Amino acid sequence: MITFESVTKRYPDGTVAVDRLSLEAPTGEITVLVGPSGCGKTTSLRMINRMIDATEGRILLDGEPVQGIDPPTLRRGIGYVIQQAGLFPHRKIVDNVATVPYLLGWDRKKARGRAMELLERVGLDPALARRYPFQLSGGQQQRVGVARALAADPPVLLMDEPFSAVDPIVRTNLQDELLRLQSELNKTIVFVTHDIDEAIKLGDRVAVLRVGGTLAQVADPKTLLSEPADDFVREFLGHDRGIRRLQFVSTEALRLRTDLTVPEGGAGGASGEPWLLVVTGDGRPVGWRSGERPGELEPYGTFVHGRDSMRTALDAALLSPSGCAVAVDEEGRVVGVATRRALDEALAEAADG
Repeated sequence: MITFESVTKRYPDGTVAVDRLSLEAPTGEITVLVGPSGCGKTTSLRMINRMIDATEGRILLDGEPVQGIDPPTLRRGIGYVIQQAGLFPHRKIVDNVATVPYLLGWDRKKARGRAMELLERVGLDPALARRYPFQLSGGQQQRVGVARALAADPPVLLMDEPFSAVDPIVRTNLQDELLRLQSELNKTIVFVTHDIDEAIKLGDRVAVLRVGGTLAQVADPKTLLSEPADDFVREFLGHDRGIRRLQFVSTEALRLRTDLTVPEGGAGGASGEPWLLVVTGDGRPVGWRSGERPGELEPYGTFVHGRDSMRTALDAALLSPSGCAVAVDEEGRVVGVATRRALDEALAEAADG
């Protein structure tokens, strides 16, 4: 548990970066600090490991004030991941990951063995261990940064906009990888971002900070989206917060049609329908066939029925000119089609709820 008790950071010129912040980051959860530039989120993060010292108030780590812990000792027990990884350019990847174990006095074989385990855990080919940072892509470097932060198995992980410098596809993959790792490791993570979508996706709790370093609201993502505390939070969440809420709505009750499929190379399906979904012999989607252009197949989007959210189903519908989303099972086989009408009805029910 990390606890902020009326923490203030005031610089010598009078600038207040964080103002009387009281906040808890529960053990084993991801707490995300989000807000506009100048709201003190990075300052708050760096006060936890005493890279910056608080002016007033206390920060407690499992009940012990961090101000009473020697900074180097404190930092060796806290993983830290920053933008663009911050790897040592002159060290091979395996030795970058083993940095903290070396500092803790581990022998070279043990430290490197731990590094190799973690490279695989974060989804990197062990062959990359012999390379230098400049030989890796941005996404690979960020994975190395996460592995390095985990090397000594710290209970706490601080992450300062770690995925902001990579392209959107890589960023999504890194977010998914972090969630996978967290499901296995249950670290206490404090994560800083300016991206509300990233905050909503990753956070067990999301703390929205105002410019000037005051706390506007802290809540789980679902509550934050449905019950913003004030106009500032509402505006920061954006006009499309209703769409974001859909990621917390299950597709289990979504009504599906099972008569809109046709076997590959065959006929059938509901008569008079403008679009039919062509499927393989084992029930996997191939593409949408239009009554106007029966010789062409159009793109489709899928969601796993009952597992994925309404947000995913809506995204799947938007990928296709048919406006329908293809529901599949865990194996990727079609179980039905969510039509525009069914999606509209489900969206209306979600809005009422």
